Amino acid sequence: MDCYRNSFTKRLTVVIIIQIIAFKTYKWYNLRMYVRKHNDFFIMDCKIQVDELQNNIIKSIKREFIMKKLTKEEKHKQCLKEIKATYGSKGINNLTLNDKGIAEITDDTQMTLFTAEGILRANCKKGRCYIPAVVYNAYLRWYSTQRNIDTSGYDKCTYNSYLLKYDELYEDRGAGNTCLTSLSKEEIGSIKNPINNSKGCGGVMRVAPIGLVYNKKEAFRLGCDCAALTHGHPSGYISGGMLSCIISCIIEGMEIDEAINCAISFAKDMDGYCECVETVEKAVKLSEDDLVDTDAIRMIGEGWASDEVLAIAIYNSLKYKDDFKKALICSVNHDGDSDSTGAICGNILGAYLGIDNIPKEWIDVIELKDLLENISTDLLTGYEESEEWFEKYLEN
Repeated sequence: MDCYRNSFTKRLTVVIIIQIIAFKTYKWYNLRMYVRKHNDFFIMDCKIQVDELQNNIIKSIKREFIMKKLTKEEKHKQCLKEIKATYGSKGINNLTLNDKGIAEITDDTQMTLFTAEGILRANCKKGRCYIPAVVYNAYLRWYSTQRNIDTSGYDKCTYNSYLLKYDELYEDRGAGNTCLTSLSKEEIGSIKNPINNSKGCGGVMRVAPIGLVYNKKEAFRLGCDCAALTHGHPSGYISGGMLSCIISCIIEGMEIDEAINCAISFAKDMDGYCECVETVEKAVKLSEDDLVDTDAIRMIGEGWASDEVLAIAIYNSLKYKDDFKKALICSVNHDGDSDSTGAICGNILGAYLGIDNIPKEWIDVIELKDLLENISTDLLTGYEESEEWFEKYLEN
């Protein structure tokens, strides 16, 4: 019974903490869109949480980005500089709350919830379906929330979901262009028939629930397949398979380094694995060195590409595997896609450390906390013969 409870705690935690410290808001995303619209020289995709006292910083950033093109090195310094200017010399070290005292979720959590729902719907078919197609339909439901699509004339089963009752899932929280563009085509991408050549992080950041339900081999395969729905580059979907596998291995009782090695072994059976595996192996090696964290992370990358975002999360998970808070803080204090690196680091360490090792003051203020807890419990259950279950997870 104790073993069962420990397993439940880990499974519950990893979903609750999927984006617990994803330090980005729609306000920053709106700034990014402003720059994208008005700046012919440079598009700045820096996804970093800023607090309510950000007006002066925003004005200066707008002015600077519109007036000059930054080199990659200057861009890094500018982002890191702004983090420290906003939060102090140590950078971000706590959740930022909105005016209601809530830590808002990001697009990463939105899509992760729909991944979980898709898996649970597929379970209702008891193996009589192509699981990625069911998950794809779940992503179409998410897409409808982001584009305010009137689905009244659409297939009722596909677009009927209890998740659509939550206003927070309709909020624009900075969804990635690749996810939106791929889903707008209404074509299912796959490893054999890639929909594009993208290796952005949108494929990997949403697949953690897969590792909670399936064994490591199945989790790797399904993680790849579900990431490939929208991201066609090998690194774009192999990273998804690796994360799902790592989560599954940890749930089975492996240490983090053992789980990573298992994921690497599966990845090496895939065509085009080199980039993703090499980046992860670099992160593992750097976690064993005495470099300053920001320097080590810079050597891995910025997290815009899927192999980099996974590798940065792995670096922090290994470096601070016994200190959830320190690992999460380190994972978001860098240039680049800091919400997704924090999200994936939370996936891994949430599964590894369990909910008792996560600051309670963080859990208590997370947006949609009850929904996250409930869907976590459902993932543990997997399938249930009950009227309530079928009302929640209609077959499609």
